[in-house]
Amino acid sequence: MALSDAFLTPLGFAALLVVIPILILYLVRPDPRRVRLPTYRFLSEDRRDVTSHPLFERLKRSTLLILQLLAILLFATALASPYVPVSESSTVEETVLVVDTSASMTVESGGATRFSRAVDGAEDAVTGTTSVVLSGSDATVALRDGSPDETRALLSDLSATAAPGDLRSAISTAASIAGDGSRIVVVSDFADESAWEDAVRVARSRGLSVELRQFADGGASNVGIVERSFSGDEVTVSLKNYGEESVTRSVSLGGQRKSLSLGPGDVRTVTLGIPAGGGTVRLSPGDDFAADDVSYVAAPSDAVVDVLVLTNDENRYLTTALSVVDSVEVTVKNPPTSVTEEYDAIVYSNVDGGRLLRTNVEAGRETLENGGGVAIQAQEPMPDSYGDLLLLEPNGTGTNPTLQTPAEAELTRDIGFPPPEVYLTGSLREGRALVSTADGSPLIATAERGNGRILYYGYIEEESAFKYDYQYPVFWKRAIYELAGRPPLTELNAETGGRLSFGNETTVSTPEGTVTAAAVPLDGAGFYEAGETRYSASLLSESESSVAAADLDAAGNESVAAREEERTVPDPLTEWVALAVLGGVVLEVAYLRRRGDL
Repeated sequence: MALSDAFLTPLGFAALLVVIPILILYLVRPDPRRVRLPTYRFLSEDRRDVTSHPLFERLKRSTLLILQLLAILLFATALASPYVPVSESSTVEETVLVVDTSASMTVESGGATRFSRAVDGAEDAVTGTTSVVLSGSDATVALRDGSPDETRALLSDLSATAAPGDLRSAISTAASIAGDGSRIVVVSDFADESAWEDAVRVARSRGLSVELRQFADGGASNVGIVERSFSGDEVTVSLKNYGEESVTRSVSLGGQRKSLSLGPGDVRTVTLGIPAGGGTVRLSPGDDFAADDVSYVAAPSDAVVDVLVLTNDENRYLTTALSVVDSVEVTVKNPPTSVTEEYDAIVYSNVDGGRLLRTNVEAGRETLENGGGVAIQAQEPMPDSYGDLLLLEPNGTGTNPTLQTPAEAELTRDIGFPPPEVYLTGSLREGRALVSTADGSPLIATAERGNGRILYYGYIEEESAFKYDYQYPVFWKRAIYELAGRPPLTELNAETGGRLSFGNETTVSTPEGTVTAAAVPLDGAGFYEAGETRYSASLLSESESSVAAADLDAAGNESVAAREEERTVPDPLTEWVALAVLGGVVLEVAYLRRRGDL
C-alpha cells in the first residue's frame, strides 16, 4: 500500500532524519568514569557484563533515548497527516446563476419589481464558486468562476433592460460553462416564450441540477403598445389589452390626445401626427408594466424635404416619383431661371447646356456646403458646365450593356436594376460606384463632398425601361432622403434589443449615458443621439408584453434544490497523533524527574 493511501502529506516523514544525529550522539557518548570505592556495600557487579555486548547494553539501558525516538516518530507521523477514509454527503459548491434581465422583469407589485426580488433570490444561491449568465436580448456571461464577494458585487450592480429576453439561450449557455456536479439556478418570471423548458431538460439530462425560482407577481391587467408603423408625418400604434376586463386608455403625442376602449384580448390602433423633432407616445393611466406604456418617436426637426428639379424638358416619371415621397415638397424650375431659395436637394435632369446658368451650378455647390445633396441625371449630350458636380468623366456612349452585381448599400438594397439601352461610358472621378456596366462605366454612383452628398444617375430616361419599374419610386425615395441627410422614420426608430451601427467609432448619447463605439446595443428604451441625428428605441413585443406567467408548480415543472451527493473523503487523524506526541513529551519529563535530572 502506498503511503498516500493512509497519509495526506507523506513528505512529513522526512522529519525522521532527525533520528540519525540523535543516535550518533548516544553512540559516541564516552563511558562513565570508573571510581574505586572503599566499600562495595552499595554496589553489586552484574555477571552478565562479561558476556553482553557493551554497545547494545548501552542502548537497552537508555530508556530516555527510546522515549525521544518515540516522540520523533509521533511528530513525523503528525506532519504526514494520517487519515482514514469515510463516506459523507456534501453540498455541491459550484453554481451557475441565470438572471433574467428582460423587460418583463420590470413589472412592479407591492413597491418592488420582479427583478429586485430575483436579485435577492440570486444572492441567496451564491456559493464558493459562482458564474453569472444574463438573459437579455443576448445571453451574456457576466462572471466566470467568481468568489462570493465578486458575485454579490456584480448582482448589486445589475439592472433590468427594456429589451425582450431569450431565456432558452441563457440556460443553454449556463449548461455549456457548468462543470460536472455543478448546479444551475434560474431566477426569472418565466414569462419568456422561447421554449426554455427544452434547455432545462437538456441540462438535466447531463446530470446537472437545475433549480427554477419564479418571481412573477403583478402584471395581470397589463395594457401596452405592441406595434408601430409610420406613414408620412404620422405614426400608428397598436394597443393590446392582456387583462380580463374592459379598459379605457388615453393615447397622447405632443398636444394630441385620443381615447379608446379595449375589451379583454382586444387590439386597437390609433394614428397621431408626428411633431417636429418627434416626441413620446404615452398611455394613461399606466399600469404595473411601464415599459410598454410609452413609445419613443424620433423625427427630424424639419419634417419637410425641399427638392428643386432643374430641367428644360421635365421628366414626368421623375417628378411624379418625387412628389409621392412622404414629406417631400417638389419645386420645378427651368434654366436660365435663377435660384435664390435654399433647398435640401437639387436634381439636374434634361438640362439644356446652353441655358444652364453659372448661378444654377453654384446653387448646387452651396447646397452641398449646407449639408444637402445634388443629383445629376445622365443625358446626351452631357453639359460641360456641371464641372466637379458630375462624378462621371464621360468619353462616349454604349448600348445594351451587361450590369455587374450591385454593391451592398442601402440605396440599392433589394432593387433590381435593368440594363439601359443606351448609356454614357466613362470613368469615375470620385466616390463609389454602386451599379456598374461590364466595361466599368458607373451607372449609379455616390460621393460625399464636405457635409453634403452627390448622386450620379446614369439612366438616360428615354433610353431605359427602369422608369416603368415599381421599384423606381422606391429608389428615388431613398435617394432624396439620403441626399438631404434625412434617414426615413423607419431607420430613426427601432425596437429595443437591436443594435445601432455606424461606419466608425461614434460618440452616442444613450438613455444610460454617453458611449463611444461603432455599434451601440439598444437595451434601453428612449432616445439616442449621434451628432445631429436623433434615434429612438422602444419595446414593441407582443410576447414580452404578455407578462402574466403560469405558476411553475401548477405547471408541474421540477424545481430541484441544491443537490447532495455521497462521496468518500479523508478524515484526518492529526489531532490524535498530536495528543500522542504531547503524551510522549510528558512521559519523558516524568522520567527525567524520577531519575533526578530535573
